[in-house]
Amino acid sequence: MCKGLAALPHSCLERAKEIKIKLGILLQKPESAADLVIPYTEKAEKSAKTQKPSLDKALQWHDSLDKLLQNNHGLASFKSFLRSEFSEENLEFWMACEDYKKIKSPVKMAEKAKKIYEEFIQAEAPKEVNIDHFTKDITVKNLEEPSPSSFDVAQKRIHALMEKDSLPRFVRSGFYQEFIK
Repeated sequence: MCKGLAALPHSCLERAKEIKIKLGILLQKPESAADLVIPYTEKAEKSAKTQKPSLDKALQWHDSLDKLLQNNHGLASFKSFLRSEFSEENLEFWMACEDYKKIKSPVKMAEKAKKIYEEFIQAEAPKEVNIDHFTKDITVKNLEEPSPSSFDVAQKRIHALMEKDSLPRFVRSGFYQEFIK
């Protein structure tokens, strides 16, 4: 029986994640998923008129997570989809790593590294991503002396996970289907 969160057995955690996904699917009932999409970047948010991507661009997302992540509408739609499944932590981690790589100041880099670690990597983190112990150990070792590549191994694992798991579910969803109608 599942009692306290800290003492949850592995199978109970798996069951909780299944329930979370099923609830997300039930909550996904918009008339038009494209209406829920808000472009991610500040540049797109400031633009009064954002255009829906061409059919050709949207079709490229089917086979390329990178092309999806590079497109403001694609990224926003993918994020909305993941949020509807209560599973946006992988994308949020990937985006945090991208922002982290742009930091030039060693002090700010160390602060951001600590924040990313506490939010996504450490055990029982609020948005803990699913990475193996080997990857976690490498990341922790890299954080002893933070550099722009400190999270590269973990970010690549999460990217691969999203490509293998999240992207196929996304392209079957109404969120993606709105773009290819």
